[in-house]
Amino acid sequence: MNYRKYFSTVLVLFLVNLGFSQRLKGVIIDENNQPLEAAYVYNLNSETHAHSSANGRFVLDENKIGDSIKIGLLGYKNQVLVLEEKALTSGITITLQEKTFQLEELHLNEQLNALSTISRLDLSIDPVNSSQEVLRKVPGLIIGQHAGGGKAEQLFLRGFDIDHGTDVAISVDGMPVNMVSHAHGQGYSDLHFLIAETVNKIDFGKGSYYANKGDFNTAGYVDFSTKDYIKDSQVSLSIGQFNSLRTLGMFDLLGDSKNENAYMAIEYLENDGPFESPQNFNRLNLFGKYTVISPQNNKLSLTLSHFKSRWDASGQIPQREVDNGNISRFGAIDDTEGGNTQRTNLNIEYSKYINDDTRLKTNMFYTHSAFELYSNFTFFLEDPVNGDQIKQTENRDIFGFNSRLIHDIYLGETPVVLSAGVSLRNDVANDTELSKTLNRSTTLEQVQLGDINQTNASMFVNAEFEFGKLVVAPALRLEHFKFMYNDKLQTNYTALDETKTALLPKLNFFYNAKDNLQLYLKSGIGFHSNDTRVVVTNASENVLPKAYGVDFGNIWKPTPKLVVNSALWYLFLEQEFVYVGDAGIVEPSGRTRRYGADLGVRYQLNNWLFLNTDATLTKARSIDEASGEDYIPLAPDFTLTGGLAVNDLKGFSGGLNFRYIDDRPANEDNSIIAEGYFVSDFNVNYTINNLTFGFAIENLFDTEWNETQFATTSRLQNETAPVEEIHFTPGTPFSSKFTMSYRF
Repeated sequence: MNYRKYFSTVLVLFLVNLGFSQRLKGVIIDENNQPLEAAYVYNLNSETHAHSSANGRFVLDENKIGDSIKIGLLGYKNQVLVLEEKALTSGITITLQEKTFQLEELHLNEQLNALSTISRLDLSIDPVNSSQEVLRKVPGLIIGQHAGGGKAEQLFLRGFDIDHGTDVAISVDGMPVNMVSHAHGQGYSDLHFLIAETVNKIDFGKGSYYANKGDFNTAGYVDFSTKDYIKDSQVSLSIGQFNSLRTLGMFDLLGDSKNENAYMAIEYLENDGPFESPQNFNRLNLFGKYTVISPQNNKLSLTLSHFKSRWDASGQIPQREVDNGNISRFGAIDDTEGGNTQRTNLNIEYSKYINDDTRLKTNMFYTHSAFELYSNFTFFLEDPVNGDQIKQTENRDIFGFNSRLIHDIYLGETPVVLSAGVSLRNDVANDTELSKTLNRSTTLEQVQLGDINQTNASMFVNAEFEFGKLVVAPALRLEHFKFMYNDKLQTNYTALDETKTALLPKLNFFYNAKDNLQLYLKSGIGFHSNDTRVVVTNASENVLPKAYGVDFGNIWKPTPKLVVNSALWYLFLEQEFVYVGDAGIVEPSGRTRRYGADLGVRYQLNNWLFLNTDATLTKARSIDEASGEDYIPLAPDFTLTGGLAVNDLKGFSGGLNFRYIDDRPANEDNSIIAEGYFVSDFNVNYTINNLTFGFAIENLFDTEWNETQFATTSRLQNETAPVEEIHFTPGTPFSSKFTMSYRF
């Protein structure tokens, strides 16, 4: 054997092998040794790319020694490094340094979800300090409060009066917020347990196109993620008009402990509001989170939270009583409305890499909630002696989990990301009650009383095929429901049940036409479930009415400091829901269609001044009604939000924000109009060392506006005949507050 020739051949093969493409494995962290999610990793030579997962880990294919790797994440300094042999054989840890955000550093093709990045930008530039402000960070979402500050907000999005959440799916850290078959309405979503300063990011999507989203995802979804750690502990105090008070404490429990974090937050609020009868509102929030990352880079988070609130309310007042001078805009017909509510959450999140190509993300949750609400919508219409006050109560336990596997493969030379998931949720709501009451103390008649048990099991599969600049993403979701109701007002034990299954396909296209232009076409079928009490007593109704939608839109960055997103969309619903307050149920009201256009603009005028605006134009109509009688009550035709934000100008920050909703029909024939409004808020903050002083004004121009409005038929005690007209809750007049915060 010619050993010299054999040795030369082996040496050549070894040297050639060094030039072969290899995998680069690594972890991306910040200066506090905390993992960074969604960081972009790009090989400038091979043009392969990857994103870091929740535990900061990434796997990048097709790398060679000497290749240049770019690492970027909004709000952090970009890095470019040259690969060495050690990085390819042993892995690499990359530390990114935080910096002031600049819009010119946003590259659309680097974002996992370019649209959701918009809300992250808004949150980083203009921080929030209330759960209401957090919701307003979702582009195009309008909210309104109409029950003393303690009840869940009324939501408006894409031509929907969503009531308290019927057509938008809301979650926090993977834990559902929407309540199915709730005492006060389907999809009831009380987000008041969320402390604003704990929010890390907001992920949102409009339409029904997302494989991992289930019940209530018709108009869209909103996912909130809380912080895994806080950089500093802080205490703050806010005081303002109408006896408003807010105190906040956030405390880092483990200091600089590597790969392990824990913090807790406590918030207390009280407020009387501008009403003649004080709201006597107060709320206590407790929140704690523990996160650990194992040596194998697996991430485990444990979150525990509790909130409790009570309030009084003046309710929705009839316009006629204000017009004739019997009461003021801030007066009341029945000021004994109000309620108590509480919610306790336990959530466990776990993510890990099973192997280089497969990762797991799962969460398990338990929620206990208690709810008691007193309302009077019609005054003396039904009971001319005692009045029409009603009580709605329930005690609920929710158990569930969500689990998802993501697997990266190649079909030939086509990269494919496969994801599959399974979810389970069980709601047990005992003693769900609707009663007629007097003065919040005497029960006159029990109208409804029963136990609800509802189970929802689902699974989905989604594939993303990357053909160069084009990504094609087909998906399929399977939903199964079991509805059970025990009517306790029946003499004999009566347990009614119903089951339903639905198959929901989705198909989405994303095209990176240029580095500064992304086009998309989204389509899919979503749904919202019906109330259990309606389902089991009227099985002929549509149990899981579907929503068929399509979006065609783009995200465009024509200049380094300007981002524009726009969309044309259409949505058809097999069944609309209407909340019937005095009956305490949600009833179906037929097929509807909506179509419209969205436009959003983000512009950075200079290093510290930012402009944002979002507009939605919609036409919403019932399909089964005659022309002129086909209006959808309270569905907005046009909404506009926006503002100017100052970020870190010699210690100053703040903003001027506005929201507008146009006049809209309050009933089906548009004979009663809910008046629109334009309201502006202002805030300014100054930081010196560890102290921050803040001053905020709500309703800067003292606009007279109605926060919520309904076309209601009511009768006052001195009236002989009922009257149908606008009943409203007045919006807050000009009010100010002062805040002082200390970080340590």
